[in-house]
Amino acid sequence: MKRIQLGNTVFEGRNDAYVLGAESGTTALVDTGVATDDAREQFREGLGEYGLTFADVDAVVLTHWHHDHAGLAGEIQAAGDAAVYVHEDDAEMVGSEEASHEVEIDRRGLFDDWGIPEKKREELLDFLELHEEIRGETPTVETFADGDRFEFGDAELEAVHLPGHAAGLTGFEFAGESGTELFAGDALLPKYTPNVGGADPRVEDPLGAYLDSLDRIIRNDYARAWPGHRDAIDDPTGRAREILSHHRERTERVVSVLRERGVADAWTVSADLFGELSNIHILHGPGEAYAHLDHLDREGVVAKTDEGYELREEDPDLDAIFGDHGVSAEAE
Repeated sequence: MKRIQLGNTVFEGRNDAYVLGAESGTTALVDTGVATDDAREQFREGLGEYGLTFADVDAVVLTHWHHDHAGLAGEIQAAGDAAVYVHEDDAEMVGSEEASHEVEIDRRGLFDDWGIPEKKREELLDFLELHEEIRGETPTVETFADGDRFEFGDAELEAVHLPGHAAGLTGFEFAGESGTELFAGDALLPKYTPNVGGADPRVEDPLGAYLDSLDRIIRNDYARAWPGHRDAIDDPTGRAREILSHHRERTERVVSVLRERGVADAWTVSADLFGELSNIHILHGPGEAYAHLDHLDREGVVAKTDEGYELREEDPDLDAIFGDHGVSAEAE
């Protein structure tokens, strides 16, 4: 396995793409990076170090639909007729030119539901339109499901569905030097906590889905994880537990905001959590707040009203909510 790191000033920092099977005659990529001139040139140079070009790629396996992971898939496919694989829940977002964040925001009425102010709506839409070119060419995709296996020469992968950040986000298990390792995409990042709620508005109960995905990573106890951004994670189980604790702490903050304000929508809660928001964070901030509010609603801790969310319990037992995920006040 070879790693190619690509510059990315739009999202979470350096993107990682992984090259598999080249030594055994079948070349596959895990993710492709964003479709910008800089990333494209870096990718060509990175492949060139291994004597490869876009046309030599036989298959592209995507961890999820976001453009900084799938942006160059169509161009690579066009160069050499590579197969492009994506989880069935993300197939439309990668394989359809009409699918986009903007379409999903409008379809679900999120601007009104989350209470995003008019000027901030315009700023977000301008940002998304300005960066539409990072999407790249639309590929023809083939779908897979959880548990499906791929063989690319001497490289074997097994799909591990890890939704939350995106509906179809999938990691790929493989036999590494130190044991069973994982291409984690954005399910697990070494520096940031992956956004839930705003990163993919299609996800049902985004926080709950993501907590379950973190549980799965912990149960599988991988020897190492290779994320979609930055550097390898040598203790994936420990990192997953850190992120679980982070979300418990954020839930406590959300409860505190409602306790102080009485009733608040997702935008108001996000302002208390994150302060002033701009660009993509106009979506990610209230989306994250919504993910926590919605999960608390499902747990009966808050209730959604026409004005926003209000507490049903002044002092909820968060251990009861997070205890199934191995996180408690004592554990922190």
